[in-house]
Amino acid sequence: MIESALVDTAVEILMKGLVEKVDAQVHYVLGFEHEFEKMKKELVSLQSYLADVDRHKERYNTLEAASSTLRELIYKIDDLVIDCQNRVDYEKMKDSWLSSISRSGLYFRNQVGKKLVEINKEIANMHRTLNIIPSVIDLYKSEELGSSGSGKVRWTSDIIDESQTVGLDEDTRTLKKWILPCNGSLQLIGIVGMGGLGKTTLAQKIYNDREVCSRFNLKIWVCKSNFGELMIMKSILQQLKKDGHGSDRSVLLKGIHESLLNKKYLIVMDDVWSIEDGWWKHIFEGLPKTENQSSCIIVTSRNEEVVKRMGVEEEQIHRPKLLSDEEGWLLFSKVAFASSKGKCKDPELERVGKGILKKCGGLPLAIKTIGGLLSSKSQLRSVSPDIGEDLPQVLVDGSKSYDSLLDTLQWSYDELPVKLKQCILCFAIYPEDSEIEVDQLANWWIGEGFIYEKGRKIARKMALECLSELISRCLVEAVRKRNYDGRVYSCKMHDMVREMIIRVAKRERFCSLDDQNANKASIYSRRLGVTNETLLQSLHGNSKLRALLVTKANWIIGFTRQVALAQVKSLRVLDLSHIKFEESCEFCEEDIWRWITSLRRLAYLGLRDVENLTKLPRSIKKLWGLQVLVLGECKDLKQLPRTITALPKLIVLDVGNCTSLSYLPRGLSKLSHLQELYGFKIPDATTPNACHLRDLKDLRELRVLQLDVMEGSMIEEDELTVLEQFQQLRMLTVNAGNRNDKVFLESLEKLSPPESLEELYLMHFCGHTTPSWIAPEILDRLQYLCIEESNELQYMSDRFRGSDENKWKIEGLCLKYLPNLEMTWDEIRSAIPGLKYVEVSHCNSIHSLVQLRI
Repeated sequence: MIESALVDTAVEILMKGLVEKVDAQVHYVLGFEHEFEKMKKELVSLQSYLADVDRHKERYNTLEAASSTLRELIYKIDDLVIDCQNRVDYEKMKDSWLSSISRSGLYFRNQVGKKLVEINKEIANMHRTLNIIPSVIDLYKSEELGSSGSGKVRWTSDIIDESQTVGLDEDTRTLKKWILPCNGSLQLIGIVGMGGLGKTTLAQKIYNDREVCSRFNLKIWVCKSNFGELMIMKSILQQLKKDGHGSDRSVLLKGIHESLLNKKYLIVMDDVWSIEDGWWKHIFEGLPKTENQSSCIIVTSRNEEVVKRMGVEEEQIHRPKLLSDEEGWLLFSKVAFASSKGKCKDPELERVGKGILKKCGGLPLAIKTIGGLLSSKSQLRSVSPDIGEDLPQVLVDGSKSYDSLLDTLQWSYDELPVKLKQCILCFAIYPEDSEIEVDQLANWWIGEGFIYEKGRKIARKMALECLSELISRCLVEAVRKRNYDGRVYSCKMHDMVREMIIRVAKRERFCSLDDQNANKASIYSRRLGVTNETLLQSLHGNSKLRALLVTKANWIIGFTRQVALAQVKSLRVLDLSHIKFEESCEFCEEDIWRWITSLRRLAYLGLRDVENLTKLPRSIKKLWGLQVLVLGECKDLKQLPRTITALPKLIVLDVGNCTSLSYLPRGLSKLSHLQELYGFKIPDATTPNACHLRDLKDLRELRVLQLDVMEGSMIEEDELTVLEQFQQLRMLTVNAGNRNDKVFLESLEKLSPPESLEELYLMHFCGHTTPSWIAPEILDRLQYLCIEESNELQYMSDRFRGSDENKWKIEGLCLKYLPNLEMTWDEIRSAIPGLKYVEVSHCNSIHSLVQLRI
């Protein structure tokens, strides 16, 4: 699976990134047009084999070996392409043809030529190996046709086993409140959740409920995962006891329509994965929708987006919860102690059983599966006291049922698009129960090239959309999110889904994990999550490591130029956030920077909240391929080198909340690809070598800008219109620094923000009235406004209220810690008629305002 993803990515880089962006430059600077064209052509032809190789590789060792070799080849090609891209960008920034004929330039050209010849030979060998695969796969396909096969087949029916049903009473009541009233023609209801949550069981309970049965004339149960459009139509007709023969869809659909016409009917569409082939549109259009018949369709799915695309409104989607500890124990007891009618009379067995429940995380399928495996007292007694740590291995060693449980969960993984498979495998390196920062995930995905800019969508937006889709598919859970639009700030993964992801990650050699699923540093590691227990010396000789992230540690033990990590040069992603730089005989800051700046492929460097980090070295300019540099919350950081402006591919620079940093170096305008700039310090007029607001005017790609006002900050007359030149800017944060001097407040009043703004944050503002540019006729695209931490603010400006012709399009409003702001709820609603979400806190002078989501 991952090799398919990697080939797709590599080919896309070659065909779009290389051809469109690097093609002319690589050919001109490096002079290997023929070899690059040959490599591109051969890769495209290799791609045709991948789907079948991926699907059947576990069955045949030939395919597994070919898959492994192909994976290594693709990594090698990807490395070469990145090296060439970075070199070309470096030459462009140097803007001198002399650098290409320098000693280093000639050496690089020589090495590229050798590698290209070698890679093309390997591709040719790969073709010879793959030539035998079509016949092998054809043989396997013929075997599948003659048997039930091992594909994804899941049969469900309307029959419910009440003896193994727990905790559905509240869910049932909720759904019946929606279903039983007789109003409207045809309502659609969705039941959405992760695999094994009990969606089908809940649908069965509703389907067989006495009140529901008396409410409808006809009931139909369809397990969608097994059937295409034709078979669904035949199944419906058979349940209606009508003729379901033939293959003319229009005839079959007409029969369904006539049989259901003027009837109150209930249809359950269980286990729906996709509607891409149009089956739902055809069937839904053919169903009768007679007014006042009040029929109902219930759809169960793991994918919330699919349910919504089928026409289910947000208000009609039910999301069953995981079982509570009490409900989980009741279900476990029913299965594990079935011989004693669900009663556990042994306190020691109860202690062990409740330890098992913690590992199941309230997931009904996991509880039933594991309870069934340990259904005798002897089996339960054989489990060690550390059940939470040992359970996965105990079950894997002795049970096909546990594998079956993970297989069920893996169906959700198998249905993912290629790029999402790569993204979700990243969760495997995080420790159990981790709350994962979304920014770190997004930066990782961008750094490794899993996510990249596409058309007018920047990489960051693509990454957030990918995470939203993983959440929609019930594979990832949001932990902290913004209520206004659901933007997620941190997330986590259910333990059982994590077990499944780890199983896939191990098989695909995505990362190195030991038998306890802890990260293991080795010569073969490609991605590594570092904890205090990680032995980094085991990386000796590693030339494959692409990503290293500190996931649960506050220091890196012993870093000098002699350690194994210092010899690793292949990293694309390095995140050392929240650690401490503490000089000692075992840790040398100079050595760690010498290592970091030798990582020529590095695309993401994360150093958020690093203690004792006071400055960056001038050699940071060596990181030609760096796209994301995060230094936010480094309280001891006092200066940035001017060489930071020599990073040609930088798209994100974050120095937000770096309280000891008083200015950024002049020359930031050279960062022509910069899209996000956090913590730009507005300097005073006398600071030498400081970057002023006017110096940013050439950053035409900026989407996000955070301005920090410092003591002494000055906005000159010629800087007042700089912001309006950022026509791509979507989010602006102004941290006014509690400055209350009249001259500064007047300059802030005269700023001209771009009309493209969608989100605006104003913090620590000491004016009595909001700036007059916070007005609907100026910011007519604004969707979200947040004003916080202002003791002086008393009024919204007259222009804030707009006019009959100019009303705010704002949907979300956040007002916090504004104790003297005088405003009424009626005034807010009049100015912002389309308001959907309001958050108010510590605003004692706002009258008649209820904190609510509208």
